[in-house]
Amino acid sequence: MGVPPWDVFHQGVAGRTELRMGTVIVFTGIALLVLWIPLRQRPGIGTVMNALEIGLVENIAEELLPDTGHIVGRLVYLVLGMLLIAGGSGLYIGAELGTGPRDGLMVGINQRFGVSIRVARTMVEVVVMIIGLTLGGTLGIGTFIFAFGIGPLVQTMLGVFKMSPSTIAAASSEAAEQ
Repeated sequence: MGVPPWDVFHQGVAGRTELRMGTVIVFTGIALLVLWIPLRQRPGIGTVMNALEIGLVENIAEELLPDTGHIVGRLVYLVLGMLLIAGGSGLYIGAELGTGPRDGLMVGINQRFGVSIRVARTMVEVVVMIIGLTLGGTLGIGTFIFAFGIGPLVQTMLGVFKMSPSTIAAASSEAAEQ
């Protein structure tokens, strides 16, 4: 059904460099931090963890997840994947520990230009999908579903998991007491 747009990009780079996908993901995450400068984004512990962890998990998980030839199984992977990514984004961005390199583009565009999270994420996904395609990455119907569906899902999840200043202060106070 295809891979998410960022993985279209990662595939293209991996095919041209002979690096594993996870390694490309780590290098891409680090390189993307340069794009944060004009967007006035600041890294946090979540940024560092995301930049390193996603690629490492990819190198392990790509060999562990079973392939399925059944369309129902593929649809389940697509829907669960999108929900997990959107939920995870809502949780870690809402915790305000720093966005991942790719999510930082979305948040930076939102904050700097006033574009909604939904639109900012969709713009980033479409642009990176086109770049990845020109580099040799592959598309499928799931790529388009992800590109146009993940922005609205992330925006929804950010609303669900947004931490209020009082919640953050209470958590900081509890941590200081321990």
